[in-house]
Amino acid sequence: MEETVIESTETEMDTEIVEVEEVEVEEVEEDIEVPFHVIENVAVFPGCERKKGNAAKKDCMNEKVNKFIGKKFNTDLASDLGLPPGRKRIFVQFKVDKNGNVTNIVARGPHPGLEKEAKRVIGQLPKMKPGKQRGKAVVMPFSIPIVFQVQD
Repeated sequence: MEETVIESTETEMDTEIVEVEEVEVEEVEEDIEVPFHVIENVAVFPGCERKKGNAAKKDCMNEKVNKFIGKKFNTDLASDLGLPPGRKRIFVQFKVDKNGNVTNIVARGPHPGLEKEAKRVIGQLPKMKPGKQRGKAVVMPFSIPIVFQVQD
């Protein structure tokens, strides 16, 4: 059996040392997004500050956001849009940014008019205390379904 041998070859390079001026690099801080299940301190909805622990604060936030939606969402819109009777569900996602503002609102539902209304209502949510990870404010994504019944 014949053996194949690969020989290494060295190439000669001219190396020249060049002095380079030191340039100050500006550190770019990205908006770090931390999901609820791993975040150290969740974003806090106004009125939920005294709750102990992430789970209690998230439950409080869910409750407050649902009440807010219940007050602000135009449920008559469904019949105005001519939607058939039955249960309607709009899935809404948004982020609470490093400053506590609601941003990046996305809605998916059975009609563009309902999606627009969901975005309008979520856009009115009050400023919150931002979520924190390792002591720094971070972006926290949040999702909530809006469910309502269209009557005959």
